[in-house]
Amino acid sequence: MEQPRKAVVVTGFGPFGEHTVNASWIAVQLVVHVGVSGMATTVTLEKCGHNKGYKGLDNCRFCPGSQCCVEDGPESIDSIIDMDAVCRRVTTLGLDVSVTISQDAGRYLCDFTYYTSLYQSHGRSAFVHVPPLGKPYNADQLGRALRAIIEEMLGVLEQSEGQISCCHEH
Repeated sequence: MEQPRKAVVVTGFGPFGEHTVNASWIAVQLVVHVGVSGMATTVTLEKCGHNKGYKGLDNCRFCPGSQCCVEDGPESIDSIIDMDAVCRRVTTLGLDVSVTISQDAGRYLCDFTYYTSLYQSHGRSAFVHVPPLGKPYNADQLGRALRAIIEEMLGVLEQSEGQISCCHEH
């Protein structure tokens, strides 16, 4: 019997106290968030996060009073990852999962998380929306697709090192 695959979440922390450089943050080359979308029928690579337009309450019945992620932050922030290139590369792998691109992560928790992550990481983040399980993909298919997507994202980042600059400051 095949062993079930393990899911791993890796996090790092920014500077604090006397640690002006935190190795746990520097070691992280890419932050990838994954969320489910009831409307998705494909695995969807989100190109950008949006700062404003948050009106829906989350599960804790919270919504920021300002309806934005970062006061005076840019309207939107693009990932430094070329999602079109990632989509093309993953599509050529012949996985049994369709991968598409989006520029609107939904102005709810996913978009809020993505924008905040893009802001903090200077664009070194990604967000992938997946459809609900069984509609149409099973967990194994989604896992293989996510692995391939992350590998391709790292490849695209590696190829573009030195050419990337973030367009916002904080």
